[in-house]
Amino acid sequence: MKKLLALVLLIIIIILTFFVVNYKQFQKQKEEIKNFNLTYEKYNKDNLNGLDITTVINKAISNNEKYSVAKDEEGLYVLDDENSIEIYVTMIINETTYRMERINSLGMNSFVAYFGEVSFKCTDVKYHEKTGKIASMTFEAKEY
Repeated sequence: MKKLLALVLLIIIIILTFFVVNYKQFQKQKEEIKNFNLTYEKYNKDNLNGLDITTVINKAISNNEKYSVAKDEEGLYVLDDENSIEIYVTMIINETTYRMERINSLGMNSFVAYFGEVSFKCTDVKYHEKTGKIASMTFEAKEY
């Protein structure tokens, strides 16, 4: 009887340990995603300038390179369901939306030179359904 009781207690302790470890791992992953998103969500506001936009574009490009997000034949990132981030910038002068790769290919210094003082606002933020991480952000020039 004592052996059976000891065996049952041991099994319960093992099961509880398993759940506690998994819960802690889940909480850690959740905190990492929260911190990751905060680095981008701080740009989810009005009154950004062109330098802020280049900063968020550079962060997104670095993220995509870190996770080896593939590019298509046009040099645009092929967006996935987990780690890719895309930044879109809508310019009011021609009402055209540009992907971050196009802005980067023209040169970030040029973008800052021409649009550094322009006021932008974040108009859309999307998240990956699978991971909960930022998937895309859209910024719109408010004035030119």
